[in-house]
Amino acid sequence: TQPILVKDDANISVPAHSHKAGTPTMGGVAIVGAALVGYLISHIRRGVVFSNQTLVVIGGVLAMAAIGLVDDLIKVRTRHNRGVLWKHKGWLTLAVAFGIATALVLTTDIDTRLSLTRGDLPGWQLGKVVWVLWAGVLIFSTTNAVNVTDGLDGLACGSALLGFVAFTGIAFWGFRNPGLYGTIVNPYDLTVFAASFAGACAGFLWWNAAPATVFMGDVGALALGAALALLALTTNTQLLLVLICGLNVIEIGSVALQMIVFRATGRRRRLFRLSPIHHHFEMVGWAETKVIVRFWLIAGLSVAGALAVYISDFTHHATP
Repeated sequence: TQPILVKDDANISVPAHSHKAGTPTMGGVAIVGAALVGYLISHIRRGVVFSNQTLVVIGGVLAMAAIGLVDDLIKVRTRHNRGVLWKHKGWLTLAVAFGIATALVLTTDIDTRLSLTRGDLPGWQLGKVVWVLWAGVLIFSTTNAVNVTDGLDGLACGSALLGFVAFTGIAFWGFRNPGLYGTIVNPYDLTVFAASFAGACAGFLWWNAAPATVFMGDVGALALGAALALLALTTNTQLLLVLICGLNVIEIGSVALQMIVFRATGRRRRLFRLSPIHHHFEMVGWAETKVIVRFWLIAGLSVAGALAVYISDFTHHATP
């Protein structure tokens, strides 16, 4: 999937991927649809209370998915992998990101402090305006990072699955320990939301794992990125997202570094043979499946590190 804000001038195509031409795309529609069906069924059967905050989150995910869907449709129609012009897509997703952040502040009781594992750590009060700016950048950056990661079969879906599992545990832990995590708005509803997306990713991975029989497309990548960022904001684990989405940070970082070096040297040098970095390892001779599995391991270790930080803070501050 093409990065949203970064042109691909510094890169070339991946010859080994030519056989994937014609593989059905827009499978992200199934991911989002399955997640929302699971979410609704849980509420109907178990009587889980809907929260305004989670409804705003769902609206944000659907808005990002809609942008991706339009882009995918344009790609299919024009038979070109660029889709919407990168500048237009970047500004559009950025505007939606700030719109979601604004809606959270205006319509919910979301905590507007900077947070690592809970609202009062570090607990710096940002205020509504600064928080909206911070949250908008976080949503946009995470969405773009997941979009960049979606370049090998199952890579983005598998790493996102690990992230949603982590957020399921974090939200449920907040629900069970309101004394320490009392500023989270309706954490049980967030638990159901995160678990629904984890289940949807697991189901889709059956078809998306190498060799993929369907791609998630931008509709899936943008939706998953938005969902992960919004879970970090609503569970007060904003800074912890860097670890939970550690693989995505590495991927988007490789694209940024590639462009910095390429432009700084007058378009003469590249830091990687191809970016994002998963393509670099393909170009040096790694099989696609080897890259995918090893990157999943990196994602798993990063998520495990995030949970270790979260649990360590809980055990240190929990009331005996």
